[in-house]
Amino acid sequence: MTELEEKIAHLTRTVDDLSDVVARQDREIANLAARLQMMIEREAARTPEDDGGVFLGDERPPHY
Repeated sequence: MTELEEKIAHLTRTVDDLSDVVARQDREIANLAARLQMMIEREAARTPEDDGGVFLGDERPPHY
């Protein structure tokens, strides 16, 4: 009986620890999703002002 109680206590602790991890990951995912949405909106607002060209980070400017 004591052995079963110890196993239950260990499993309960493990479940609680995993629940904390999942809750932390949920908050982090929500934060990242909000930041991504903000970046998407910022980029969408910026796009109409551009000349329609596609900027590639490794591309040389035309004056080179």
